[in-house]
Amino acid sequence: MYKDISGLKVDEVLYNFLDQEVLPGLNISAENFWSGFSSYINELAPINAKLLVKRQNLQSQIDSYYKNTPSLENDMDSYKIFLSSIGYIEMDKGPFKIQTTNVDSEISTIAGSQLVVPISNARYALNAANSRWGSLYDALYGTDAISTKNHNPTQFDVTRGKEVIDWGKSFLDDIILLEEGSFKDITKIEIIDHQLQFIINDKQVRLKSPEQFVGYQGSSTKPKAILLSHHGLHIEIQIDSEHVVGKIDPAGISDIILESTLSTIMDLEDSVAAVDGEDKTICYRNWLGLMQGNLNDKFEKNGKEITRSLNADKHFTGSDGSEIKLHGRSLILVRNVGHLMTNPAILYGSGEEIPEGLMDAMITSLIAMHDLIKDE
Repeated sequence: MYKDISGLKVDEVLYNFLDQEVLPGLNISAENFWSGFSSYINELAPINAKLLVKRQNLQSQIDSYYKNTPSLENDMDSYKIFLSSIGYIEMDKGPFKIQTTNVDSEISTIAGSQLVVPISNARYALNAANSRWGSLYDALYGTDAISTKNHNPTQFDVTRGKEVIDWGKSFLDDIILLEEGSFKDITKIEIIDHQLQFIINDKQVRLKSPEQFVGYQGSSTKPKAILLSHHGLHIEIQIDSEHVVGKIDPAGISDIILESTLSTIMDLEDSVAAVDGEDKTICYRNWLGLMQGNLNDKFEKNGKEITRSLNADKHFTGSDGSEIKLHGRSLILVRNVGHLMTNPAILYGSGEEIPEGLMDAMITSLIAMHDLIKDE
């Protein structure tokens, strides 16, 4: 069923979602939104169609060139001239400079991994958004990074746990250098005069590069966590001598948490098959949950119902006593459908399917306004 509005026919499931869940709180009336949306589509859809014709013409010319040039690999200069002549590439015009502004540090300055997940799956989207921080100990204990020989997966294996701790401490030794000794030999961690200090063999030891100490949680004499940095990425050493792992660690270290996945692409394109208004609404509703920060998913695991939600930000006391807040989630990007696809979720003109990329661009941007409002 379709809803007729502003010269468009909108799938009722999608219309109701936008009307009842997205537009409220944005100070945009349904009338103004759909009027603007209609103008946007009627202006850009014909341009989109012309671009697709141009794309096809370019492809036909390139196909013909390949067929008529059997020794292409031996004449790349002529091939480049041909591609330039049909407007496919620009010839090299010499050195140039380009500058960007207002780009998130996760993209502009910090090197880190990026995930791509289908936005249609709320659980996958939550896992990806939350994967900015991950337990090194869990990754080691639960995979074959360390030999699983004689491992009992039904209960905590102390021997395997000690192997995990040993591996994790070796990792710290490689990236966080101490003045002397090893993380394996630490028996106490504290902060004295804003300096991170370790006790090794009853001796006070500090970091070789003190600037790697960023902050801590808890008290300075008995911290619950220590925050370090390496190449712009953070390492959180959690301390809990009552924890099942902390009990077998000389310093009570219960876990090493690494900052890893800096950004995630929530994908509406290659990993998703959304063929109508109902499918698109599932995708857009998950995107709305991410933008509002309230997305959650319930599922059963090992006979228990689990509710997964978005991680909160992390808070620490800085080495200088200031308050530090770090993002608890990865930087979330959205990949809209490309120019080729159309979708029957909205019809325009004489009943033509809407260009799906234009629909995605408008609706994902509209939904993203909820995130901007939170920051005002």
